[in-house]
Amino acid sequence: MTHSPRKRFGQNFLHDHNIIYSILSSLEAKAGEHWVEIGPGLGALTEPLLKLGVRLDVVELDRDLVALLKDKFRQQNNLQIHSADALKFDFSALAEQNEKLRIIGNLPYNISTPLMFHLLDNASCIEDMHFMLQKEVVDRICATPGSKKYGRLSVMMQYYCATELLFDVPPESFDPVPKVMSAIVRLMPHRQPPVEVNDIKILNRVVIQAFSQRRKTLRNSLKKLIDEDAIIALDIDPALRAEALSLEDFAKLSNLLQELP
Repeated sequence: MTHSPRKRFGQNFLHDHNIIYSILSSLEAKAGEHWVEIGPGLGALTEPLLKLGVRLDVVELDRDLVALLKDKFRQQNNLQIHSADALKFDFSALAEQNEKLRIIGNLPYNISTPLMFHLLDNASCIEDMHFMLQKEVVDRICATPGSKKYGRLSVMMQYYCATELLFDVPPESFDPVPKVMSAIVRLMPHRQPPVEVNDIKILNRVVIQAFSQRRKTLRNSLKKLIDEDAIIALDIDPALRAEALSLEDFAKLSNLLQELP
């Protein structure tokens, strides 16, 4: 059974054995662990994970690929295949008896950000996540204050997770060859948030507003939410731009806004 990559599903199948080996080495997967693979494609990572003896659930949207995987791995009793949209899938339902899931996936570029935030809604049952993403997205996730790539994605992902860029993956590692460089990122959900935030929705609102016009100073970008004197009272310079603020600074602004009448 063969399968041609489908553009509407954002399919780029990994075939570089050196990259596959590097990914597996980074995972340090052990027999008996419960893994979940999102978008298994043709099974490039599925097969070696199964050989390691993990319990594996895979979530695949393309029904033709589901049929291919069921046929290819029909002898495997440590594999469950779910024909489903990962954006709507209840990952917490896979975790049994308070166990922690380990997640891996080669995520389509067009849904990578909403899918990661969907997974973080279930962060309490996740041990770690390893994703193949567009390198630009990984750079934004891992960016630090002061960087031009530091933005909403950096702040919100780092509130939820410790982030780490593992290595880059060149376009020729895939079929078809994408037009962009990819990278592997490791995300480890914090057991305790690194900063105190009273209302995560307000934090998100402040971050979006602050970065909506990056070149504006805080006194201008946040003037509809918080006045300049209140920003100064938090020991934050209102002449700074959003990219200069730490996660702790955004938490202070968020908690202040939450307390305002």
